[in-house]
Amino acid sequence: MSLSPQDALSVTPLHALHRELGARMVPFAGYDMPVQYPAGILAEHRQCRSAAALFDVSHMGQVRLVGADAAAALETLVPVDVLGLGAGKQRYAFFTNEQGGLLDDLMITRPPMDAHGDAVAAFGDLFLVVNAGCKAADIAHLQSNLGDNGQTRGHHRCQVIPMPERALLALQGPQAAMALARLNPGVNALTFMTGAVFTLAGATCFVTRSGYTGEDGFEISVPAEAAEALARALLSQPEVEPAGLGARDTLRLEAGLCLYGHDIDSQTSPVEAGLNWAMQKVRRPDGARAGGYPGADVLAQQWRDGATRKRVGLIGLERLPVREGAVLFNPEGQSIGRVTSGTVSPTLGHPIAMAWIDSRYATVGSAVLAEVRGKRTPMQVSAMPFVPQRYFRG
Repeated sequence: MSLSPQDALSVTPLHALHRELGARMVPFAGYDMPVQYPAGILAEHRQCRSAAALFDVSHMGQVRLVGADAAAALETLVPVDVLGLGAGKQRYAFFTNEQGGLLDDLMITRPPMDAHGDAVAAFGDLFLVVNAGCKAADIAHLQSNLGDNGQTRGHHRCQVIPMPERALLALQGPQAAMALARLNPGVNALTFMTGAVFTLAGATCFVTRSGYTGEDGFEISVPAEAAEALARALLSQPEVEPAGLGARDTLRLEAGLCLYGHDIDSQTSPVEAGLNWAMQKVRRPDGARAGGYPGADVLAQQWRDGATRKRVGLIGLERLPVREGAVLFNPEGQSIGRVTSGTVSPTLGHPIAMAWIDSRYATVGSAVLAEVRGKRTPMQVSAMPFVPQRYFRG
């Protein structure tokens, strides 16, 4: 069945390159995206774990906030410390709703200023990357609450400027730095969760040392018209091969990282999701800048009393794959939760999963049963990440 004009998929600036490389394309978050290349998901996964893989993540939303009050303004929407974020530093964050649920998770970076302030002009006082499926809602949320013309939550305002003119590439793996440094050796100065402006293949790029695979790596914001030249320059490096959404999903699951809309959503809170670590002390219920964001009272109560369910990792004790949606039972046969992501780990060789589960059964080592096609297969609650993270901290 063909798509009607109103349902037509968007494409990224690398769409023609994906076709040239033989990618199998699938609809994802309104875009025609590569799920895998001819080598296959398993090979792409192993390429990222052993060398370097290049992902097109241009479907994600890039936004800059401009104004002296940008950090204070953003703190009215997220329960994390933005005011304390230093120049060149990056932080994981999430938008909450009035019920304490997660509207989206995102990355916040405060770009460093050069002598002329050019970095701020190009990338804002704060630079945000939000999820593809949520970006329209996120941008509307920011503009209506923080923007100059919006109904602000407080007296802090800033300009909210979407950046659809830029593409986003993710170069991930233990040899990513070696490959990227051939284009600009300055990137070696970055450490995990820092960012700066670099010239790469002739283009002005904002580069952060971060990613979604558990490996060392970089995310590169590049002008859309320069994206293909940069991608080709990276793919010409001997360590680098292309990778698609399939490998991206298995890599992030091994690394214990949430996928919005699956492992977390508007009905789940950061406390339930085990994301307390991302709420810095100053923003916690007893902190100096507690509250002031949607759902703060709900999260304060959960922080004090504990949550009735939790996000956990699971390891399969048999070889039967356990996928999203599988119902979980305790040994007595009572339903206690649901799997939100699952795969057979390419690195470990056995099934792994992420799930929401009754807090009484969330202790590491607890035995559970997952129902797969009418059969109940044994699993065990596991700590995450399943595979050690190898971020470069300097």
